[in-house]
Amino acid sequence: MTAPSRMPSSRHALHAVAELLIAGPQYAATGDIRLAARPGGFGGVAAGSSAVSGTDLVTTTGRFPLRGTVIELAERAGITPRALRDVYQGGPEFTLDELLEVNPTDAGALLRAFTDGDAALRRLATDEEPVLWPEHFDIGISLDEINFGVSPGDSSIDVPYAYVGPWTVPSGPFWNQPFGAARPMSELATPDDIVRFFDEGMGAVRANRA
Repeated sequence: MTAPSRMPSSRHALHAVAELLIAGPQYAATGDIRLAARPGGFGGVAAGSSAVSGTDLVTTTGRFPLRGTVIELAERAGITPRALRDVYQGGPEFTLDELLEVNPTDAGALLRAFTDGDAALRRLATDEEPVLWPEHFDIGISLDEINFGVSPGDSSIDVPYAYVGPWTVPSGPFWNQPFGAARPMSELATPDDIVRFFDEGMGAVRANRA
């Protein structure tokens, strides 16, 4: 799996905005760090929370392009940034001087991971509410001691991917990662394709348990 050259910087910038300008301020107001997929992006779950749509930060007062540094964007949008290092220890460290370099094409691919992932997860388990966690910046659910989700990429897999992560990983050819199995989103064109991958993983786990 090979990342387009600008994707890591776009992903890092989106992740910084997710934590410092959306999840962090939401936590300060409500005690809730959860994010959710939104049309064309993602946002907080609390009423009035900010969101990312494409390459803009959307607030109750307007749309603000993702450019400059985090603190400059925060000042334009009237948001008080808040880190979440006291809430969790995973994920990258962000500073207010982070430069927000977001390529529109790469942002589209990264944000599709959330919107298509959300649609697939809702089809997989209609009673579950997918959560986009700001810590690792992936959207997922847990079902029958199996984690299902979609990530925009990370330090191990540098492109968007869907994953199946059994709490106890079986042996077998399906499992191609230490945490379970991953498949790049470039091979999963629609939410239905993602669901089929999830179903394949669930079947592999159940066959091992039998």
